[in-house]
Amino acid sequence: MSAAVAPAATGSTGATSADASTQSAEAFAGAHVSFQTEGNGVTNYTVDGQMIAENVSVESASAYEGRLGLGADVQLSAVTNLAGASTSLAAQTKTSATVETGGSAELRAHDSDHGQLVVDAGGESQYVRANLSEDAETEQNGESRLTVETADGGEATYLVVGDGEVTTNEEGDVAASLSSDAQLVVRTYDESKSESDERIEQYVANGTATAEAYVTERSGEIVNSTVAYGQETTVEASQTAESEVTVTVDRAESEGKILVTSVSEAAVGSVDDLNVTVDGEAAAEVESYSELEGAIGNEPRYMVVSEGSADADATVLVGIDHFSERQVTMSGDESGDGSSDDGLPGFGVLAGLTALLSAAGLARRR
Repeated sequence: MSAAVAPAATGSTGATSADASTQSAEAFAGAHVSFQTEGNGVTNYTVDGQMIAENVSVESASAYEGRLGLGADVQLSAVTNLAGASTSLAAQTKTSATVETGGSAELRAHDSDHGQLVVDAGGESQYVRANLSEDAETEQNGESRLTVETADGGEATYLVVGDGEVTTNEEGDVAASLSSDAQLVVRTYDESKSESDERIEQYVANGTATAEAYVTERSGEIVNSTVAYGQETTVEASQTAESEVTVTVDRAESEGKILVTSVSEAAVGSVDDLNVTVDGEAAAEVESYSELEGAIGNEPRYMVVSEGSADADATVLVGIDHFSERQVTMSGDESGDGSSDDGLPGFGVLAGLTALLSAAGLARRR
């Protein structure tokens, strides 16, 4: 049975009314991410015009091994013929979409600059296959990380969070195995990765990063997107006041983690002199990853790893000492401390002091 025709969310996609009227309920088109759900897979997963995967399919390990008469010791590189569970677009917002499968697995697409796709095993071991374009090249970075260079010159990294592995199969595509509580995360880049990108990937893969939060401007509107890694973690983000962003992270486990954030000047006023607090207490700014990691179990710290500009957001890593529910607030002074309309630093303070001295002299003359 075909899906009923319904417009996709257009509040932040820039799609015209005519475009929206022709979009099926089984398609998602955001500002960065677009894809379709067809039969037993997600097809044409594209981020900012780059084809990341032609098809992503998921099948439970028990179904795959039973169908082929295999044991549990399947060679991952030989996983080339997943039947795939049925897929359906279950929900979508301005910045995300959820795809349900016929099994326990769930796929979530996040409409951010990195176009994250998260495959959650959902309580049952899974195999995942992502079909790549013919011109894509892959590079293995340990059992839990695989980098793909797309035909357009961009990059995508496949990360396993939890127990599992990812590799290139015999047909040159991506194959992953996930334990019952693991996730496969796809994180994309429009060009070569920076040092901070590499570090964030390591944090996600080894479980040090618990979530990502984006609060940015889109077509004159402040929008937010959040990605939770691992189990029993929830994250919410929003602009809570003018030039102020608040991210709330709740975890069942008490161990401290790192929160990855991306904020725009439109959301926080200025990224040149950010104030970061955790539960109302000021976090210390640090300049090295080792210092940032030292926040875990000690005291909250943060590190700005990329500066904002007219066309880019600032990336800020926040090390949180412990959980359960913690509230991270970021704010910036839009006008700058002690500045005046003519741009002379401290002019406002000098003018106030001059006025005060003049008043004192007038009082003495009287």
